[in-house]
Amino acid sequence: MRFLCDEMLVRLARLLRAAGYDTYLASDGEPDSDLIKTARREGRILLTRDKRLAAAAHESVLIRGFGVDAEAHHLSREVVLDWEFAPFTRCVMDNAHLRDAGDEEVAAMPGAAPERGRPFRICPACGRSYWPGSHVRRMEARLGRLARDAAIPPQA
Repeated sequence: MRFLCDEMLVRLARLLRAAGYDTYLASDGEPDSDLIKTARREGRILLTRDKRLAAAAHESVLIRGFGVDAEAHHLSREVVLDWEFAPFTRCVMDNAHLRDAGDEEVAAMPGAAPERGRPFRICPACGRSYWPGSHVRRMEARLGRLARDAAIPPQA
């Protein structure tokens, strides 16, 4: 499952990437017509807060709620997805697949990161480093909560 988030859903796009989903994030001012074409051409579900854009797209979800957790919960009610699909396999900034870091790259990581244990990953596009620090534990907990909440049917 692949997504395209409009520019209003930056945090949701990053959360989807953290879960392992291929998620295109529209740049500021990217025309709606281009978003629709990209979503259709690449087989992406368009995620937006814009009612007109959602209505014009072939496959879309009109996102409701405020804050990334509310947006994620709404998306879980509209689309069946696994928030623990392939965590930490994509760069949250540019969507590239991460690769394992080499020994020299691990040694160059800041502070105590090399002592935290594996996995250590690198984004081949932007060079950003990823390691299992406290931010990863917090994100794992968030993804786990979203996965558990998605499994619970909404109450009437």
